[in-house]
Amino acid sequence: MRETLIKICQLQPRYSSSNTPDMQERGRLINTELVGELRGRLPFVQPAFDSVFDDLAVGGSDGIGRKTEAPWVRLFSRAMSPNPREGFYVVIHFKADGSGVYFTLGCGSTIWSGGDLRPVSDEQLKTRTSWARSVIEQRWGSLRPFTDVISLGATAPLPKTFEKATALAKLISVQDLSTADLDSLLLDAAARLNEIYLAQLDQRDVSPGDQAVDEVVAIAKPLHKRNGRQGFGLSAPERRAVEQQAMRLAAEYLVSEGYKCQDTSATESFDLLATKGGQAIKVEVKGTTSDLCDSILMTRNEVDLHRAEKGLTGLVIVSRIKLLREETSLSAAGGLVEAMLGWDIDQWASTPIAFQVERQFGRKI
Repeated sequence: MRETLIKICQLQPRYSSSNTPDMQERGRLINTELVGELRGRLPFVQPAFDSVFDDLAVGGSDGIGRKTEAPWVRLFSRAMSPNPREGFYVVIHFKADGSGVYFTLGCGSTIWSGGDLRPVSDEQLKTRTSWARSVIEQRWGSLRPFTDVISLGATAPLPKTFEKATALAKLISVQDLSTADLDSLLLDAAARLNEIYLAQLDQRDVSPGDQAVDEVVAIAKPLHKRNGRQGFGLSAPERRAVEQQAMRLAAEYLVSEGYKCQDTSATESFDLLATKGGQAIKVEVKGTTSDLCDSILMTRNEVDLHRAEKGLTGLVIVSRIKLLREETSLSAAGGLVEAMLGWDIDQWASTPIAFQVERQFGRKI
């Protein structure tokens, strides 16, 4: 692998968008040599991954049609990243002038939202890469050794997108390629990708509203193309554990604020009745494993209640709940409480995602 990386760097200054002999050789090195060498290392990196990720693969590209300034090779789980536009992966990038190689962890340019794959804006890419860095920092306490800022030095738009989609990067100069411990760096990158994948299995990167939308879409349109990670989300027992933890933490928060709490989740269109000083607030509680809480799902009755009794209702979102899975037990712990008492639902955007369409018997057509 070392020699192949050096040869590719040597060809980078001879870049042409046309398929010149130099670019033909670079394409062979990217798509055959480097891809093959990384595939040969899959047994080496597999122990860095949880056993559920038994579908590791390698792919690369030096351009589709016209040659690209910034060729790449990626290592990924087929389920978590079915194509380069989706999910996270370890990717090797090359500086346009051939002065170095980046070992990175990056993401695709589409995201699962509202039941469909949608293009990711620059702001969303920033959110996704920041989320990935936060997962790594929580696990390792720092981003080391992937602390470099990627700058490919290319002029075309696509390499700029690669830079924006990079969460972690480590630059190895071409002079250091002959002595750098590339296998250790690859293993470190694989371990961090595994941590991202595990966080995604717990849906920590998907707002609770989008989690619920996906379930609605699955019922309403079962043949619809869905997230490549589909089937990995939370099971019904796991969702119950998350909801119960959210209810506990929400009640504890309200009691700490001087309220008396009554659990009404089984009989009313709200979860907790909180009373203090003769005033009652009807509180909706939403719990999630997600680190991102930009949306929630509510029933029509819940929405109607919050609009009809605006000022006398509240919303408590409990995020970042951790699932504790043991061989014989399941529980949930932790969570970050965000309480909005006197919540104004009309300050949030409400989007219908499904309709109950009923046949009207007896009506003349």
